[in-house]
Amino acid sequence: MRIDLVLPSESATADTRTVADLGVTAENHGFGAVWLPDHLLPPGGYNHTYGGVHEPLMTLAFVAARTRRLLLGTSVLITPLREPILLAKQTATLDALAPCRVLLGVGTGWERSEFDAVGAEFTGRGSRTDEILETVRALHATGRGLGGGVFAPTPARPIPLVVGGTSLPALRRAARFGDTWQAVARTPDQFRADRDRLRGLTDRDVSAGARIAWPKNGGLPALLTEIDRWRRVEPAHLAIWIGELPHAAERIATLGTALQQSPI
Repeated sequence: MRIDLVLPSESATADTRTVADLGVTAENHGFGAVWLPDHLLPPGGYNHTYGGVHEPLMTLAFVAARTRRLLLGTSVLITPLREPILLAKQTATLDALAPCRVLLGVGTGWERSEFDAVGAEFTGRGSRTDEILETVRALHATGRGLGGGVFAPTPARPIPLVVGGTSLPALRRAARFGDTWQAVARTPDQFRADRDRLRGLTDRDVSAGARIAWPKNGGLPALLTEIDRWRRVEPAHLAIWIGELPHAAERIATLGTALQQSPI
């Protein structure tokens, strides 16, 4: 089970370079990947619920320049709010900057007011997401753009798609497009049931991971207990939101040291 971190991205006044510093700390302490959330115009400001104050793909490019092996993912990009050709270009460029390290985590979004704020249709967001994923995959594979245009750069290998969500449409999307499915707000037992459901929807080898948060109570001991509970259901990865920015570096270092002393 690979242990990953979801980095804090909630403070509009924080120095974005601090997030890159956390990526370096994560790499130095042996974590497998870092993930960033995405929100364009949340209704109540950027906080623990929303995150994503810094655009994740641009921020991950900065993290890429500071690291060498760390995987770089979005958890998750609100895909129907993105223009597909630009998204394909951004992710292919990020992959060129950090070869074989990009994980494109995608989702449909859930906050209607955010869609209203940018003039996007909320009710059709699922089908819109599917159309965008088809376009991104086609551009990355062929380099042929719409209207005869040339798309470049093209990734040396398909950028892994990580489909987030636990609804039946999300599982179907993971079954159709995903290299990985990422669960959120699930218990280990619920995750196992959802994973079994996913496996019944496809013959493709779609790995399954999960995302959790640093416990509000109990600190590191409670988190280590929770990690052990997850280890028993064997997700491919477990992404942990490390908590708010203050003292995040210390929490990363403490967790990394604890895992190295008693590997999970």
